[in-house]
Formats: sequence, C-alpha cells, structure tokens
Amino acid sequence: MTQPIRVSVRTSYLPEQSDPGGERYVFSYTITIHNEGDEAAKLLRRHWIITDANGKVQEVRGDGVVGEQPHLAPGQGFRYSSGAILETPVGTMEGSYQMVTDDGRNFDAPIAPFRLAMPGILN
Repeated sequence: MTQPIRVSVRTSYLPEQSDPGGERYVFSYTITIHNEGDEAAKLLRRHWIITDANGKVQEVRGDGVVGEQPHLAPGQGFRYSSGAILETPVGTMEGSYQMVTDDGRNFDAPIAPFRLAMPGILN
C-alpha cells in the first residue's frame, strides 16, 4: 500500500571535507518528509542505494534516520541532514523509507533518484 508521503531533497558538495586527488568527494543532503495523507505514519527504517560514476554501489539499511523514528501526523513534516562520500565527483542516491500507520499497516515511501555532483562537473 502506498501512502501520500512526499520526500524532497536538497544536496550540497562539501569541498572543505573533500579530497579530489584522493578520490574522496563529500556531499551533504537535506531531506524533507511530508505526510500529505489523512493517516498518521511513523518512519521505521531507511534503505539507500548510492551509486558513483564508476558504477560502484553502496547499500545502506538501518533503523530510522539520524537516530530518530519520526511520527508524522497528517500535514506534518520532518527535516534532517546527512551525508555521503563518493569516490567520483558525480553519483546518485535513491531508496525508500519503511513506514507504518497507527493501525499497523506497513508501506514503503519511495525516494526518487537524485544526483550528487561537484559544481561545474556537469553541463
């Protein structure tokens, strides 16, 4: 079952933490999760697929986000920031949040693919 959970993302390249000569590119991302439905839901787990420009894939699974399992009432949102380290100046992330409604129904909230890119690297 799909619930109307909207996920939006903003990304930034962190040059002060990156070392291009050492193939280390650090990115931050800020996620906003918004419950646009009419039922409350709690975020239980996250699943990320992170792919760099060489095709190297990292999968990340875990409970909650940034140590929290936010409960979102209808109309409520939750925002958090985290980061990713790639070996290339460009990559993508995508995934899902496993959610549960107050009456116990589980569903996945998809996170559409988004790009991580060092400024000026893409046209």
